[in-house]
Amino acid sequence: MRFEIITIFPEFFAGIFEHGIVRRAQAEGLVKVGVHDLRAFTHDRHRTVDDRPFGGGEGMVLKPGPLAEALESLGVGAKASRGSTHEAASSPTLSAETSGKDGAPSLTADSDSPAFAVSGTCVILLSAQGRPFTQTVARELAKLERAVMICGRYEGVDERINQLYCDMELSIGDYVLSGGELAAAVVLDAVMRLVPGVLGNEASGEFESFGVADAEITSDTEGVPRSQHGAGGLLDYPHYTRPAEFGGLAAPEVLLNGDHQQIRRWRREQQLRKTLANRPDLLEGAALSVEDRRLLESIAHEANERTRSC
Repeated sequence: MRFEIITIFPEFFAGIFEHGIVRRAQAEGLVKVGVHDLRAFTHDRHRTVDDRPFGGGEGMVLKPGPLAEALESLGVGAKASRGSTHEAASSPTLSAETSGKDGAPSLTADSDSPAFAVSGTCVILLSAQGRPFTQTVARELAKLERAVMICGRYEGVDERINQLYCDMELSIGDYVLSGGELAAAVVLDAVMRLVPGVLGNEASGEFESFGVADAEITSDTEGVPRSQHGAGGLLDYPHYTRPAEFGGLAAPEVLLNGDHQQIRRWRREQQLRKTLANRPDLLEGAALSVEDRRLLESIAHEANERTRSC
């Protein structure tokens, strides 16, 4: 899989991709990363990439011209030419036959074009206004041949770039960063580790927080009992290693007895406890069994009893 990053600070990524799994994945040819300086696509001596917003307001906005040229240099045309639509059904898409006075593709009202996956390339605008980036989105992106990420800066990017070129607008959280570079690094790392062959053990990408449900697990070995559940959208369970006792605290006895079924049940209960305590919002969309729901009721009852005794 290939990642392309368009930024006004290419030096930002100098060290980030030279360590750990990302470095190894690149060395083995499983992942390729291209970082592109947006200022290289300007045509004035000041290499201007931003301008004041129409209608007034604070800050500056990244101009559409350099961004469009940067995308075209990567072989990324308007969405219509790639057989792609904007995510929002109400958003306009593009007509391949028409163009504006400045040569940019023009908007039409065609909403029946195929999804961006048809072209194998997804153009992503990293923005605080985007849809939340989740593990589900990461799995979706890992199936593509290429992801092109635009790092916003200042007050943002001219919306016409989003309308004309971008397949997806992503936010990595409900907070504001000074630019999209950190977000691009986060998205790349999360997606890259799901590319087949990148992780030393393929099961590592299945048995973790926000992982798939049991029915979707592909890394089971026939005849070998499994000591964990697929997360099914829940948080991961707590982990312990040697020594068995540390700081006056012992590792749970159940993890030391070798009974896979007991370990599996304990871990599932801990997943439910962690999720209920830290991210109860995830329970609504999680893949829960009848036994899971019984455990949740028991955990909630325990919590109520503790509250009453306080």
